[in-house]
Amino acid sequence: MNFEIFEELRKEYQELEQKLTLPEVISDPEKIRDYGIRHSELKEPLENYEKYLIFKDELSGARSLYETESGEMRELALSEIEKLEKKLARLEKKLKFFLIPTDPDADKNVIMELRAGTGGDEAGLFCADLFRMYMRFAERKGWKTELYDINKTEIGGIKEAVFFISGRRVYEFLKYEVGVHRVQRVPTTESGGRIHTSACSVAVLPEADEVEVEINREDLRIDTYRASGKGGQHVN
Repeated sequence: MNFEIFEELRKEYQELEQKLTLPEVISDPEKIRDYGIRHSELKEPLENYEKYLIFKDELSGARSLYETESGEMRELALSEIEKLEKKLARLEKKLKFFLIPTDPDADKNVIMELRAGTGGDEAGLFCADLFRMYMRFAERKGWKTELYDINKTEIGGIKEAVFFISGRRVYEFLKYEVGVHRVQRVPTTESGGRIHTSACSVAVLPEADEVEVEINREDLRIDTYRASGKGGQHVN
């Protein structure tokens, strides 16, 4: 595995730490946001890389001990070698995962929309279950939620709900929730004990970036008109 890229990332991380202390960056909300996001992205992979280097040094020391010692010390060294090799293998998998290119929208906030589908009242109850699940998941992740709109049924279900979730890497975690979710169960509204299939559609939209639109006055055409008839007071 080529670790040169992690050395480059470490250098970038150190440069970002210096930039985040500069007065011209602190006074620029856009720069401090962009640098802060990148700084957060690099923190976890570099922490794992540092652990990997420490374990690698410990493994080298344990192997040297194994070659020079005998008896009980040699057995202890062998046991330590086996433990460290397992730790290094796990960390190497993690480091490879960090090298996978990330979705450019991964760190965006999202707007989620839930709509009850087929299944009548039971679909509304299932939609309410999903709504509570997403809200609790957001709470556990430390994200913020804001309810935009909700349409409830008489028995506590939800016909539709639209809400906003903000936080770190929200879209990365929730983008795979898109689609139609189905459940087969005996509804609380079913007296005969029959199994019903209910559905709820889930949409996850990444928050759009703010775009400044500049319109040249030369591109505008402004027409004014004057009424020719009486047509009422203040027609002109």
